[in-house]
Amino acid sequence: MTAILRHRKLNVPGYDPTPSRPVRLIARDLDDDAAFPPHAHRWHQFLYTATGVVRVSTGDTTWVVPPSRAIWIPTGITHAVTILEEAHMRSLYVLPAASTLPVDACRVVEVSHLLRELIADLGRVATEGDRRRERLVSDLILDELRIAETLRVGLSLPADKRLATLCAALLAEPSSTRTLDEWSPLAGASARTLARLFADELDTTFAAWRQQVRLAHAAPLVARGWPLSRVAAELGYSSQSAFSAMFRRTFGKSPSAFFATTGRPGR
Repeated sequence: MTAILRHRKLNVPGYDPTPSRPVRLIARDLDDDAAFPPHAHRWHQFLYTATGVVRVSTGDTTWVVPPSRAIWIPTGITHAVTILEEAHMRSLYVLPAASTLPVDACRVVEVSHLLRELIADLGRVATEGDRRRERLVSDLILDELRIAETLRVGLSLPADKRLATLCAALLAEPSSTRTLDEWSPLAGASARTLARLFADELDTTFAAWRQQVRLAHAAPLVARGWPLSRVAAELGYSSQSAFSAMFRRTFGKSPSAFFATTGRPGR
């Protein structure tokens, strides 16, 4: 059974960012049955896992975030968090006035080796009470966020309940090879209607959206250290080469290059 963690546990007293301490760190070790229901913050959040995989969802988009990535969540954006793999979650709370990333929407960014080490060091110096070094580390973190590469890995979600039912089922079973005709009874709409809804609501096709789901779910599997051949088979691809070719067309990089990490994550 999923463990629902309440919003009050996300707003830890005394950890609000301030002008003198513009970046605060909350560290949590969470099991893979944990979930935070929809909530919003008074500050920006940079959600990163040293190990493990999380899914972050807003009203119209969901992201699957492995350890080599993080998600930037601007203040006021309602979001839910689901732990897909046991995670060492590290949340940076950033003072809005100190923000170095755009604040119009959530975005997934690449976490450099330096940024990982800075996040680990921020926890240490804050615990030790070294306020001078904490501020220096915070300033470096803000500058690393400024130059971090943004990655286009979000999945758009529909408002129509029929299409939402189908999309939720695909998210739960990304390797499914069922056609729109076969999904039709579950969704309560004809294949033709579902195809129109994909075009009208998500500006894509059923096949293309399913492809994005599979690519998003590749992250947790690669994070576990699975060989790409096994990842391809698990996600319904006929071969590793077919998976790699689709991945490269979508992201401009091979799966190995995209998911490569540069050093041991800090905790």
